[in-house]
Amino acid sequence: MNTNSFRISLISCAALLLLSGFAASALADSGTSQANAPVGGTAGNDPTISFHGFIDSSFFWQDQNFSFGNGQNAEIPLPNTGSKDNLSGGDVRNTRFWIDFAGPTLSNGWTAGGHIEADFFGGFNGTTAFSGQQPNPRLRQAFISLKNTTGGTLTIGQQWDLLFPIDNFTESFTHIAFPLGLGDGMIGWRYPGVTWFQNLGQPAPGTPQWRLDLGVFEGNWSGPGSTINFQTAGNVNFQPQIEARLHVQDKDWLAYIVGHYSREDLSGVGGNAPTPIASSITSYAIEAGLGLHPGPWVLHAGVYTGKGLGQVFGALVQFGDIKEVGGYAQGGYKFNPNWGLYATYATDRPNAGDVITWLKNGSSGLLRGQQMALDLLYTNGPYGLGFEYLHAITRSTTTGLDRTTTVGNQLSVSAIYHF
Repeated sequence: MNTNSFRISLISCAALLLLSGFAASALADSGTSQANAPVGGTAGNDPTISFHGFIDSSFFWQDQNFSFGNGQNAEIPLPNTGSKDNLSGGDVRNTRFWIDFAGPTLSNGWTAGGHIEADFFGGFNGTTAFSGQQPNPRLRQAFISLKNTTGGTLTIGQQWDLLFPIDNFTESFTHIAFPLGLGDGMIGWRYPGVTWFQNLGQPAPGTPQWRLDLGVFEGNWSGPGSTINFQTAGNVNFQPQIEARLHVQDKDWLAYIVGHYSREDLSGVGGNAPTPIASSITSYAIEAGLGLHPGPWVLHAGVYTGKGLGQVFGALVQFGDIKEVGGYAQGGYKFNPNWGLYATYATDRPNAGDVITWLKNGSSGLLRGQQMALDLLYTNGPYGLGFEYLHAITRSTTTGLDRTTTVGNQLSVSAIYHF
């Protein structure tokens, strides 16, 4: 291990030990967003358990194949030579359920809880003519939550990283698990990790609440070893993803700024993988977001810049030392308590030279993405009905010299029921 690797590992270990120390202190004294994870109960009593979720069905028509799939996870049109792939179908994979555990209350002001959450984007049961109607469940989040009386919350387990706008993502009844803009202007993903959310003082009535969030998450990359057995460049030498977020919120607005850092050793866990372009990558990101909902108006917006962000759905989900800028904005107006109209724009613009440099070494030649959507949403208690038009454009190259523009459209109608 070189000096830089040692320093990074030492810093990572210190950060993880610091956050774990909070957990040890609490235990010794013994989707929803992590900061508001369920806690409570009475000392000595059994935990309370609540079961929630929603059923979501979409019927759609498309004129192009999309990544990350067709239907409810369509985001980026797959590059082609201009042919159209007209298709239609029904999709229920957004359907989600979760279990919240609250309590018991521990000593010294700590309370414990937990959250387990799953949907049905875990692939399909087989490949027969009937497999498309047999989606498998997928674990989304599974974490322990510990909260104290000083405004601090510790979460341990798989959860959203701090880049993902958990309380500021785009609204849609078709794109829920894969929100509008994900991978095309919106970044972030779920990882096992440890996070600490700390309210900064007790705000006076009518003043904003400030919060500082710190997180250490599992490292990740697209290789060079097994992506499902902790053998990637992000798993080398215990070099996790380190993030911090400053969050402020008032009655009808919120804002935040996030920093991200990680380092990936492209020679792999064994140190034997060839590294034809670079031996390592330093990944970083700076992200800012704003949410507004004064009266009937709604705004969700976020922008970011950074490099080496494929592991958090950056660079149109391309892996390499690729610089980029991206962002999304959704504006909406609620005509009455039931009806609302929302317009969304998202874009991701990787550096073209970096994409071409890493072509076929983590990059698939995606040079620019744009996504526009219009949603008409109706809600009545737990029920909802949504009509959506999605228009997306991908600019790509296959050799570094050519340029191809692929346009994809999707029309969908979705029904949702919360329980």
